[in-house]
Amino acid sequence: MSTPTSVRLTMPASQPSSATPGAAGMAWRWEAWQRLLPTLSRLVTLAGVVVLVGLLPWLSGRDPALSILRARAGDQNPSAEALGAIRTQLGLTMGPFEKLGHWLSGLVHCDAGVSWISGTPVLPGMLQASQVSLTLMAAALGVALVVTLLLCLPTLKRGLAGESAPTSGALGAALTALPEFLLAALLLVVFAAWLNWLPPYGWGDWRHLILPAVALGLPGGGLLGRLFSDALTAAFAERWVVTWHVAGFARRRIALAAIQRTLPSLLPQVGLVMVGLTGGAIAVEQVFSIPGLGRATLGAASAQDLPALQTGILILLVIAIVLGGAANLCRTLLLGRTLRAGAVPVAVTPPRPGRWRWLVPALAAAALALIIVAGLWRDPLSSAYLRLQPPSLALPLGADGIGRDILARVSHGALSTMGMALLAVGITFVLGVTIGLMPRLAAGPIEITNATPPVIAGLVVAGLMGPSASGAVIAVTLVSWAPLAAHTAALVTETLGQPHVRITPMLGVGRLRLLTRYLLPAVVGPVFRHAMLRLPGTALALAALGFLGLGPRPPAPEWGLLLAESLPYLERAPWAVLVPALALVLMSILAVSLSSAGSLPRWRRAAAPAPA
Repeated sequence: MSTPTSVRLTMPASQPSSATPGAAGMAWRWEAWQRLLPTLSRLVTLAGVVVLVGLLPWLSGRDPALSILRARAGDQNPSAEALGAIRTQLGLTMGPFEKLGHWLSGLVHCDAGVSWISGTPVLPGMLQASQVSLTLMAAALGVALVVTLLLCLPTLKRGLAGESAPTSGALGAALTALPEFLLAALLLVVFAAWLNWLPPYGWGDWRHLILPAVALGLPGGGLLGRLFSDALTAAFAERWVVTWHVAGFARRRIALAAIQRTLPSLLPQVGLVMVGLTGGAIAVEQVFSIPGLGRATLGAASAQDLPALQTGILILLVIAIVLGGAANLCRTLLLGRTLRAGAVPVAVTPPRPGRWRWLVPALAAAALALIIVAGLWRDPLSSAYLRLQPPSLALPLGADGIGRDILARVSHGALSTMGMALLAVGITFVLGVTIGLMPRLAAGPIEITNATPPVIAGLVVAGLMGPSASGAVIAVTLVSWAPLAAHTAALVTETLGQPHVRITPMLGVGRLRLLTRYLLPAVVGPVFRHAMLRLPGTALALAALGFLGLGPRPPAPEWGLLLAESLPYLERAPWAVLVPALALVLMSILAVSLSSAGSLPRWRRAAAPAPA
């Protein structure tokens, strides 16, 4: 197979006239355009998001002056004179595009304007908040990497022993299903209130960093650990591993080579997790009263403080671009020569586990079904019990803060919670795979979309179409496809660099057959498991929007709402928090283990070349 590959690299069959100077110049210009395309994609997407945020007060149909007046003095009469004075003071008479241009021109001179609420300069405060968030992100990333290493050690051990069967991923799924705000509250109660080991609130010395970093890092580590474990399992199933074992290579060298083999396709996910830690730490920052960028941006969005909101989102987007670019650069350094030479190893689907592969999903499904069926005949809205009544035979899971049956609310909330989450995950899976098939063109939208927390997207959608359940699904979908698209793009790039794919144009394989025969089978399986791993996070994001008044509202029995409503009573009535959290964990384990044990690997096997 080496001769056709070398011919393909020196004289591509699709460019028979490349020896002529004109054709060589066209090929060089085309290559330069392909390299420039990701940068243009990032710039265009960044400009589009900034313009959308700048025009939000006018697109929502609400008067910005009225919102500002109510934020400054809620009891003041909104007279025409008061509103006119605010418009004149803040330049709202300019119009939306003129005001946006004025803000951008000031930004060139490092002047982001003054806050519409406090009247102080915006940029110094946002830069200070971003330093806090970056410090928290770095500490949380360290926790996530330690968790990832611990989750991958069993996979490394089995791979070096010649056992490459995938696992159910229950532990990684359970960590991923733990909500950050629930972890933050639990850590706060246990280590700050009960044990008095660490400070509960504020931001000062290194002791204030430990609890929020753990609360942020554990879910991220669970996600990365599950993804890396899957990738390592596939790497150890490739043919070169057997060859290296026969050749007598040391186990340490084989392990390092397997890690290097998995890193290129997953480095974009590491970058996206880092960006998500920076922009998605709003709940943790609020629980621990941390003056970070996410909390400041959410406060600016709620108060309709346009200069602060624009500056906060712009800083988040810059961080996303820098981190995404760094991850892509590391990926290019690791895979560059192999990719250019068309020598990327061919992925081989690892063997399925045996009959016991259905044990974990069966146990998770049985436990979840037991919780749901047991409460279907109970009233989820009636306040017929005492506040925080403990569990008993008549009330198996106790009552919440206003005397409602927790078992009934968890049971009746299953359909809406899992239904909305499955709908959002299904849409994001299709969007992620479709957009990820265009790696260069999608670079900007992927990185910048991931920098936008669901809460910010929910505020934008609610401002345009009002709060609703459908609006919450739209908001979460708008920002949740980016990690799946990044994963797809990385797998597509590696697949196109494999020898048997590089020579397909010489064999007369068209683009449609290349897509259906090689690209889609190589990406659908891993990306689908990735999507299932994000199912509980999607459910939590939907419920968080509902709790903030941007989606489903109380007294709807969504699981995330149950957690948020019961969180203040965690110390007095832990059962009110642990049962909805257990339901989310069971849902995550069920989704991930089913995707591992199902029939997707059989379809992925089509990506491997047929034996000669």
